[in-house]
Amino acid sequence: MHIIVVDLGYGDAGKGATVAALCRARPVRAVVRFNGGPQAAHNVVTADGRHHTFAQFGAGTLSGTPTHLSRFTAVDPLALAAEADHLRGLGVADPYALLTADRAAPLVTPYHAAAGRRREELRGAARHGSCGMGVGESTRYALAHPGEAPTAGDCADRPRLLRLLRRLRDRLAGELGPLDAPPVEDCADAFGAFARTVTLTGEDALARMAREGRLVFEGAQGVLLDEWHGFHPYTTWSTTTFANAETLLAEAGDTRGALRLGVLRTTTVRHGPGPHVTEDPALGALLPEPHNRHGRWQGAFRTGHFDAVAHRYAVEVCGGIDALALTHLDAPARCPSLRICTAYGIGGREIEHLPVGPPGDLARQEALTARLSTARPARWSSPGSAPGAWPEAVSALLGAPVLLESHGPADQRLTRALPASDRVRPC
Repeated sequence: MHIIVVDLGYGDAGKGATVAALCRARPVRAVVRFNGGPQAAHNVVTADGRHHTFAQFGAGTLSGTPTHLSRFTAVDPLALAAEADHLRGLGVADPYALLTADRAAPLVTPYHAAAGRRREELRGAARHGSCGMGVGESTRYALAHPGEAPTAGDCADRPRLLRLLRRLRDRLAGELGPLDAPPVEDCADAFGAFARTVTLTGEDALARMAREGRLVFEGAQGVLLDEWHGFHPYTTWSTTTFANAETLLAEAGDTRGALRLGVLRTTTVRHGPGPHVTEDPALGALLPEPHNRHGRWQGAFRTGHFDAVAHRYAVEVCGGIDALALTHLDAPARCPSLRICTAYGIGGREIEHLPVGPPGDLARQEALTARLSTARPARWSSPGSAPGAWPEAVSALLGAPVLLESHGPADQRLTRALPASDRVRPC
């Protein structure tokens, strides 16, 4: 049974630790990245104290699980090289030997990153909270110029790559002014080295991997940041639900189904601007985050009480989940005042459920964002810090069992056996 791991919040819920635990629990053929790109920051701390922030490599790398970057994943060869260097320092002898990339995966370049940062600067006080890595800009460019956006496969064709990079640089510079980025030839050299080092694959690779064993699909960011269902405009240029992973499995001809695993933490957190109804600045001091800090482009790391209204919305957006991974279960013991918000107050009414519509209507999502800017917590529950209290409460609120619990950076515990090959839901 394949497993798809999705964050049901604004990101930073513990997807990396969850994927790492799944890869340790049973043999996994590969971790498949199915959205986002180098802006991901999935922290994994091993039992022996090693720490790595996974961005493009899958979070099972430290246990020897290969990674496949699907065509839905933006690839940044320069950031990938830096990540590989850090993994070598942690004892992974040849990180690239554990990596394959779909030739159709979009390429993220220094020109995308520079352009994206420039756009964010021009927004002034209306900044969206970009990560500053160029992932959104890469998507924007590909939509505006289909067929001319560089891909991972283009890195193996230097003349074509040079032509695409020059056109990309000139278009973005013509729109935004000179960009703080290296010469095209230097980028082509680095990208060519990437193509010679990493195994580039076609669309049949994933089907072969699926036949060979279990796949764990590792999502990036969170459903509340989804390009169509997130609280616009404070969203990402990426589908953060289960959809891309299920598309890949369907294309691979795999009909066995996949377990939909939603990841949550006992606090609701987000980076940067946008709605955060349960935010409580006091929690930041009570529950410090060593691996999540203020970012120059993202903005502040904001902590709040568990927001059951927002997370129920995420579950509905996804079309339901099969199980949950609940992380940061050590937090209620350290902060007994931690609570669960079960209803908002908006315009004098109590709201337990947010409306979910079909994808594509950003005006509707922007109107929802405006409503949430006036929302305040109206009803609370307090599970307390007794063992099992939080998993039971969250499971009841979201209608799914807790499959995995995390009680600290290096303490992830499976509470139920992983399904072997029994069907959960078709893809």
